[in-house]
Amino acid sequence: MSTTNTTQTSEAVSTALSTFLADSYSLMAQAHLAHWNVEGPFFFELHANFQKQYEDLFEAVDELAERLRALDVYAPGGLKTFARLSTVPEVPAGKALAKDFVAGLIEGHETTLASALAARDAAGNSGDLETQDICVKRIQTHEKTLWMLRSFLKNL
Repeated sequence: MSTTNTTQTSEAVSTALSTFLADSYSLMAQAHLAHWNVEGPFFFELHANFQKQYEDLFEAVDELAERLRALDVYAPGGLKTFARLSTVPEVPAGKALAKDFVAGLIEGHETTLASALAARDAAGNSGDLETQDICVKRIQTHEKTLWMLRSFLKNL
């Protein structure tokens, strides 16, 4: 049976997991912003899709923060802290074409996916299979979401 020794949690795991948390929180906010402001002929479809994204990300943020706590690391929080830690680009604010919101969320998911991969690798290198498992599940979610968002933009 493999368990993580929380007293020896590597700095690489806690740093990567904190960045992944910040990117996920930022992406959640960006999806929420797109949900509020999307307009046009695809409104209903995108409004619902963006809501699904931010609700999923809300659950992911909680899981990531709780994993940090399980590793005896304090989770980062607060908008200024997340803004400092995250590199997720912002979607357009205010009036924008629906495809611009989708393109912005693609960038956000790509950035967050990169954070997930880094956290997965750090956890793997540290033998932290439990954190690695959380990251693998999130990677699958981001890859599926990216496929769907990219498919939406085809032929527009």
